[in-house]
Amino acid sequence: MAELKPSGGMPTSDEIDQEKVRQYLEQEEKPTRSLGRFWGAIVALIAVGMAGFYIYTAGTLPAPVQWQRGIYVMLTYILVLLLYPAVGKKSPAKPWLERFADRLPGPVRAIVMPRGGPTIIDVILIAVVVVVVGYFILNYPSLQRRAGAYNQTDFLVSVIGLIVSLEIARRVLGWSMTLIGLFFILYLRFGFVLYDIPILDTFAHRGQPWQRVATVLFLDQEGVFGVMANVLVSYVILFIFFGAFLNKAGASRFFIDLPLALAGRSTGGPAKVAVLSSALFGSISGSAIANTVSTGTFTIPLMKRAGFRPHVAGAIEPSASIGGAFMPPVMGAGAFLMSELTNTPYSVIVAVSIVPAILYFLSVLTMVHFEAKKFGLSGIKTEHTAWQIIRNEWYLSLPLLVVIFMLVRGYSPGYAAFWSILSCIPLMYMLPENVADLKNPAARGGTLLHAFARSTVRVIKTINEALQKGVRDTLVIGATVGVIGMIVGTIYATGVGQRFANIIVSLSGGDILAAVALIGIASLLLGMGVPVTAAYLITAVIAVPALTSLGVALLAAHMIVYWFSQDSNITPPVCVAAYAGAAIAGADPWKTGWTSFKFAKLLYVMPLLFAFTPEILMIGASGQPLVDVEWSKVAMSWFSATLGTIAFSAVSMFYLVRKTTWWEWIIAAIGTFFCFWPSLLTDLLGVAIVGGVWLWQWYDVRRQRQAKMQSSMAD
Repeated sequence: MAELKPSGGMPTSDEIDQEKVRQYLEQEEKPTRSLGRFWGAIVALIAVGMAGFYIYTAGTLPAPVQWQRGIYVMLTYILVLLLYPAVGKKSPAKPWLERFADRLPGPVRAIVMPRGGPTIIDVILIAVVVVVVGYFILNYPSLQRRAGAYNQTDFLVSVIGLIVSLEIARRVLGWSMTLIGLFFILYLRFGFVLYDIPILDTFAHRGQPWQRVATVLFLDQEGVFGVMANVLVSYVILFIFFGAFLNKAGASRFFIDLPLALAGRSTGGPAKVAVLSSALFGSISGSAIANTVSTGTFTIPLMKRAGFRPHVAGAIEPSASIGGAFMPPVMGAGAFLMSELTNTPYSVIVAVSIVPAILYFLSVLTMVHFEAKKFGLSGIKTEHTAWQIIRNEWYLSLPLLVVIFMLVRGYSPGYAAFWSILSCIPLMYMLPENVADLKNPAARGGTLLHAFARSTVRVIKTINEALQKGVRDTLVIGATVGVIGMIVGTIYATGVGQRFANIIVSLSGGDILAAVALIGIASLLLGMGVPVTAAYLITAVIAVPALTSLGVALLAAHMIVYWFSQDSNITPPVCVAAYAGAAIAGADPWKTGWTSFKFAKLLYVMPLLFAFTPEILMIGASGQPLVDVEWSKVAMSWFSATLGTIAFSAVSMFYLVRKTTWWEWIIAAIGTFFCFWPSLLTDLLGVAIVGGVWLWQWYDVRRQRQAKMQSSMAD
């Protein structure tokens, strides 16, 4: 990593409240139990086998659908039962359970509450998981033939499978997601009771018998083994494995070193480093929480040392980190779901997302610049230039280039992920200890062959660690697969999605702006209780039909929902990414949350551009991306959006050359609106208005400076 002068440097442990960071992370992911050697080996064996299976099938041929999805659900559920206790450490029931166990005889206590392993209930549930998922896998052809006419055994297996799925969600995600799943089960069964309730009668339906409810949600194609499971095994988990391999190969340091060399010395340099490193790291992560913690432990203390107030430093990092969900090539799980739901090649999703993602990071970067100018904050000194970093560490970007190249060439995302994972392995030989061994084998007491053998052993250990870490990283999103199946299955079985769309159209009066605003509010409320990927999928199923009925292109409608689904990460009251940033910064969480909202405001503007100027997504007159595209309109929309983004950032920060007065702000806001509107005339008008405000401020600052000089000379 580039060396820093005393003004910079790595954060020390006392600067970061690790306990607070851990607490906020536990809101996203519950703590796992500490396993003994035996059970730890079992978990490692399952994880390595699971990762190996899906990496291998990605590079060869996928297994039959029932095996491809069924094995994932089975092994995910087993790992959750082994790693996540039924009663967490902070559960109110924990002290009672411990007192009860203390009264039991020693051998019985060892079975009921063992140390370093699962309880007897966990072992029973594991056996149940093997039976019910195994039933789906082995009887898949028969189940397909008798779909809609399931027998009593199918019903019994489905009931047990749904109960286990709810328990898996409860252990990993808490009660909110579990209760949502239970609500949809009851809604599918008792939807007829809503006929007698005003307003809610719009969502009423005739209801389904229990046998139909259970089998539809567990065994049908829209249920537990449906769209979410398919997207996870086909794309998402492979890119999670890729991220784990890239991190273990040491490539993550390149995502800090290069931005530090590029922007570290500029005005507000550490904050710009945070934005750029989040863009690079987020391009392969897609998780705002992981991005905030991974890069924030370095950048947030650096920002504080440069003079940024703690709550501002803690807010900038999560504001930039949510952009990882928009930045190709990975873009998180939501983009793969979008590809599946819109029947659009993932490479097209990536292509149309590049410019909006760049604009988002440009917005945060520009706001950071104005924030630094406002408070007179300078950069930091570094001893390495960007060219030196590129020359010395360029090879660390090769796996990312492999992904981009293969997607551009038209290969499937899964196949691209397979080769990108393999491309990380040679980088592992470039880790410092291996390089030192290979450069001077004699100093290590052996020949070059011995040195290579030792390095190979280390690489194998690193691969093993990457496989295990990758699988553990998939468990949080994997735990949603059952409840998501219940939600999506219920929506399809009842047709409530179309009715919800009709309500949005009715409430908005057919106005697109009002409809987008309603969807933004719904997404924010939904995001308070479920992960962002789940929020996107649920909102997309019920809200996209409303937008398309108002004339919004299908892909643009999905992009609107997808961008909105990230808002709960940085918008109070539930903004886990911002709270994690606050913990690292040692700042007030509430204040940090609202400040992160301020820096991330383009998140709420971009969906409006998708709705009114779909050309920004390269969508043509036919409503399809990259089809019948008028490139002059596309170029104009990009140009307008760029001008508008810069002007919007200045208006948001109340600063151009100096702090804006209220009348200057109003004029600049009008100019910003014109800049966003995609036409040459409005762009010129907007630039003239914003430029006029800038010139006036420049003149005013110069005039005041001269007046002050003349006053001092007179004295």
